[in-house]
Amino acid sequence: MKTIKLDQTDRKILQILQANAKVTNAKLAQEVGLSPAPTLERVKKLESLGIVKSYHAMLDHTKVGLGVQTFVQVFLHSHKKTILDAFVEKINKIENVVECHHITGSCDFLLKVIATDINAYQKLLLEEISEIEEISNMQSMVILSTEKDSKSLPLPQ
Repeated sequence: MKTIKLDQTDRKILQILQANAKVTNAKLAQEVGLSPAPTLERVKKLESLGIVKSYHAMLDHTKVGLGVQTFVQVFLHSHKKTILDAFVEKINKIENVVECHHITGSCDFLLKVIATDINAYQKLLLEEISEIEEISNMQSMVILSTEKDSKSLPLPQ
């Protein structure tokens, strides 16, 4: 995939949007030193190029009743493409799996799973995730606390 060249103004717009996606176009224009029309044009260009993929509200998981977060290392029976694809298709249907990464190292995939409590997590693990036949083994790690959870990407110069 080809990297898209960004100028200093584009990077500044992206930094501001990552910090506050609700910023008004007028405020954004003021902060980057452009008038509103060219600022909006740049934002639209960044969206159309797929650099800005979407805008989200970041929720406090504990305040909405999701008190347990875990990482799950998943080991598959095989590394055949059909096995990988079947696993990914099934895992994408499980709402509580909020991240799924195909990785190198000792396991094949790293999942981030969220649940209301430890009992709900255990039920999810036993009744949904472990029922995926492509999985040969799993190892869970409960997240005790999160010291950094930045969604902002460091933009290269």
